[in-house]
Amino acid sequence: MPLVNGGEGGDDLTRGRCATQKPRMLDFDPARPAATPRDASTVLVLRSSDTTGSVEIFCVQRHPRSGFLGGAVVFPGGKLDAADGDPAWLPSVTSPAPRSESFETPQARAHALAIAACRELLEEAAILPVVGDAIDDEAALSLRAKVRAGSSLREELARQGLVLDIGRLVPFGRWVTPEAESRRFDARFYMLPLPAGQRGHHDAHETTTSFWATPASVLERWMAGEISMAPPTTRALELLSSVRSVEEALALAGAQSLLPICPLFVADETAPFLALPGDPAHPIAERRIDGATRFVMRDGRFVSETSS
Repeated sequence: MPLVNGGEGGDDLTRGRCATQKPRMLDFDPARPAATPRDASTVLVLRSSDTTGSVEIFCVQRHPRSGFLGGAVVFPGGKLDAADGDPAWLPSVTSPAPRSESFETPQARAHALAIAACRELLEEAAILPVVGDAIDDEAALSLRAKVRAGSSLREELARQGLVLDIGRLVPFGRWVTPEAESRRFDARFYMLPLPAGQRGHHDAHETTTSFWATPASVLERWMAGEISMAPPTTRALELLSSVRSVEEALALAGAQSLLPICPLFVADETAPFLALPGDPAHPIAERRIDGATRFVMRDGRFVSETSS
């Protein structure tokens, strides 16, 4: 029984809303053979706001024709490429954050996952952490244009004498797409304080709009049906809603388990739901993330709820 989670968007995000469209969200079929998840990286870019007195997060909206989470509001990220693990990168990057080793597998090393995170961040958001904050907003946009035109990011950084500062990426969590989904990813989530002098810009290709907002305000728009988001995105925003600064957010990340979270899709006839580790319906008894233990389908979206 396939199950699709979708919804309607709003107006242009440059005016604080999403372009109207019907997103292609998750496609669950418990009878489908489980696909092998692909390694991926996602980055939550944060800044402190004097206006709101809170932390703000950078979000992008995926192109509606994207094969996975089309039209959804997400954090910048994407798949690991083989070139991300090239040993030639090592002289051009710092050491990854200490807890990054928890993200490693035999197929994906910590530095390669962090490089993938930075590469995707540049492509989708024109944000890049380099040692000494040696590039500003204009330089980040120029670097993205060169990479899009065919230049190698590693070679371009070397030409400009820049070192990629992957040590600034703070591991936050690890989500694996449920087995019932046709396209699966093993996504490592990082936090990154916004590099000085940079602002963030969507690429008008993979991502169609972008915005800065408090986690609570993004959740409010999601609950109002203005935007669509996947459960890992909503849970991250729920956890960040209580923090008031980037420093608090990084401390929150440091307290999280980095064990993989693979929700189990349960095709309940009343209300289908995704059970997380620690939920009675999940085979793993230990909790691996704070908050409710399941996401229940309500009005076309998965909402956090604790099992009764």
